[in-house]
Amino acid sequence: MSFFEQLHVQRWDDHRYYHHSRINQSLHLVSALCFVIAYGLLFVDPAWAALLAWGVSMTTRQAGHFFFEPRGFDVVNNVTDEYKEEVKVGYNIRRKIVLMSAWGLSPLVLWLEPSLFGQIEPATDFHTYLHDVGMAWLALGVAGVILRVLQLWRRESLMTGIIWAFKIITDPFHDIALYWKSPLYMLRGERLDPMYRARQD
Repeated sequence: MSFFEQLHVQRWDDHRYYHHSRINQSLHLVSALCFVIAYGLLFVDPAWAALLAWGVSMTTRQAGHFFFEPRGFDVVNNVTDEYKEEVKVGYNIRRKIVLMSAWGLSPLVLWLEPSLFGQIEPATDFHTYLHDVGMAWLALGVAGVILRVLQLWRRESLMTGIIWAFKIITDPFHDIALYWKSPLYMLRGERLDPMYRARQD
């Protein structure tokens, strides 16, 4: 398959397997909008961009998966949750727990060791501490993408990893286009996306 055909498959699998809940979709919309703002902030203040991306975008996005997405047997796609977790190209729940744990521990490490064991200039006030947290979160985000690309290269192919990285970076724009109506469906009382196309497949 071509680059964009594989990208389409990854996007479609991500949607049909992991975005049944209208609440999850709506939280992804909020996350996507904040990510787009964070992308713009990268050119102005990378630390504050990371604070927004991790503090708002990632927390809303992952809360949707952890608390609202149905687990167990997927009757729409006729697969088990264990199967989906095994074949997921990106971060499955187990990997997300590791990643979010690193995110949560980063501010504590910088609070207890402001110089990061002599690697950076220690923060002198709360503003510079926040700046250091933001830069740590930015580094964590970049490292998380690179690490998963390397894992996918080892497991499947470098192209699979590169396509996944491209998907992750462009997901906010795709999610806005895909989920902008989700809050309306949710307000109408629709708890789960009927996934008509997935049922036809």
